[in-house]
Amino acid sequence: MSASHELEKAATAYALDAVRMDKQGQKGRAITLYQKAIESLLQLVQLYPEYGLNKVYVQRAIAYQERIKALQGVVSSSEMRAEANNDAMGGAATMENDGSVKPNNDEIIVTERPMVDWDQVVGLDVAKKAIKEAIVYPVQRPDLFPLGWPRGILLFGPPGCGKTLLAAAVATQIDANFYSIDAASIMSKWLGEAEQNVAKLFGAARKAANEGRTAIIFVDELDSLMGTHSNEVGGEIRVKNQFLKEMDGVTDKGKNLHVYVIGATNKPWALDEAFIRRFQKRILVPLHDSSTRLDMLKRYTSDLSVASDVDLQELTRLSEGFSGSDIRDVCQSAQLCLIREFFESGKASDKEAKPRPLTMSDFCQILAKRKPSVSSDMLLKYDRWFEAFKAL
Repeated sequence: MSASHELEKAATAYALDAVRMDKQGQKGRAITLYQKAIESLLQLVQLYPEYGLNKVYVQRAIAYQERIKALQGVVSSSEMRAEANNDAMGGAATMENDGSVKPNNDEIIVTERPMVDWDQVVGLDVAKKAIKEAIVYPVQRPDLFPLGWPRGILLFGPPGCGKTLLAAAVATQIDANFYSIDAASIMSKWLGEAEQNVAKLFGAARKAANEGRTAIIFVDELDSLMGTHSNEVGGEIRVKNQFLKEMDGVTDKGKNLHVYVIGATNKPWALDEAFIRRFQKRILVPLHDSSTRLDMLKRYTSDLSVASDVDLQELTRLSEGFSGSDIRDVCQSAQLCLIREFFESGKASDKEAKPRPLTMSDFCQILAKRKPSVSSDMLLKYDRWFEAFKAL
């Protein structure tokens, strides 16, 4: 067994024993075991500093440390037992009679009702069309698809360009159950439960589909969950295999359930090839063109007070290469600078006073200090991957 597997196994054992002692009111023993679990988790992080799930391990270590502080304080035995179930584990699990841990489905499966429509997704016409063909049309008229339809859709491209908005918009249009997850929520806060979480996630989606509701599972930062890693630790391999199994079940040609998996990633080249082929649609969500940037600037400045000298066409030119989130940040930063100036002038104490309108100079000063968040080299990598694996 590798050092990483040994450390994770040790952390799991220490954590479960700590919870058991915590429940029994044995504070000193529980504190010692929580400390050992923390040490094992932090050693794991130090061994693999580039590992994508380190955030999960650090969060667990922090949670255990908080519980230690609570136990070291003056609390009653009944309070300790109640907190052992909820506070120490972040509400992620409940305690069984034998001291074992049972994950809470509400913690694992987050169902959201997106309030996003197509009008809020500016531009991206090619991606919109591909998603409508894969999801919206089959939901509206499944009888027109005798060969079935794609159930795995991969959205990839630079960060901040609308991948999440696209997934939320299609869920809104077809009134789907929307299960939004990331690696941290699937790779359980309880070590060793991750593959069970995957099964429960897909089980909930299938149940909704069997009851007549379309289900969309949206996996953000897909590469951190299904990427290729030189040092795979813990139950990651088991999680991958479980996800492959569940996706094969979703794409089974003999079933017509409306369950879809939409994955989003900024690093498609990091994905395991076994997953790539299970996403029948692979859609590039690119940087916005000049027309779309202009529309975004109009939208983001519509709620701001701007002077007549603000030339949105010129700002569109100056923002070449900026993502949608970059453009929003520029508008937000200009407004923040204006508000800072307003407060520093002392005028804010007058409740009737208002800041001056934003000028072209305000925007240009922000743009002079900012660079696009996506480099030209990165854009070339997206184009090369798209040419190798595109499937619109």
